[in-house]
Amino acid sequence: MSEKRKLLFYGAMSIDGYLAREDHRLDWLIGTEGEEETSYADFYASVDTLIMGRNTYEQVLQLSPDEFPYEGKTCYIISRTLQDSLKGTQIIREDVLSFMKQLKHEEGRHIWVVGGGELLQSFIKAGLVDELYLQIVPVMIGRGIPLFSPMDMESRFSLKEVHQYKQIAEMHFVLKEEDH
Repeated sequence: MSEKRKLLFYGAMSIDGYLAREDHRLDWLIGTEGEEETSYADFYASVDTLIMGRNTYEQVLQLSPDEFPYEGKTCYIISRTLQDSLKGTQIIREDVLSFMKQLKHEEGRHIWVVGGGELLQSFIKAGLVDELYLQIVPVMIGRGIPLFSPMDMESRFSLKEVHQYKQIAEMHFVLKEEDH
């Protein structure tokens, strides 16, 4: 039997823990020195499936109006309200935790939770996230969309690696085995 696929999060946040401004803008992130040196290319090559919520999907379309940036990957959008999506994407309306449990046992490379917030948190709470790649950008934006909101649970990760890419610090965490 092949090794089970891993569910991974890869993303950047401000020092004060925000993914984006309240209006979803990423202006504070774009152009940060070291952005082009991060481990993104290697990470992206390790995944063949992406999963994101409707808000993240709509932001991706706004940031890349001419071309969907995840062409060639299997892409699932979690939404109860989205009516249609781009070719190459699939809308999931069923129970997302059951869907993810099934997806992790299918053949393939790893799965990337794109974006964050509510979807990532529901996966963490269910013990489905295997690894986190967090880039910390040296800016405080004061308010915005938090990567992690308060929740009634605890998850323990082990710090696997830390890299500095000029002004970006990247930390790679792995879920502790006893929590799996």
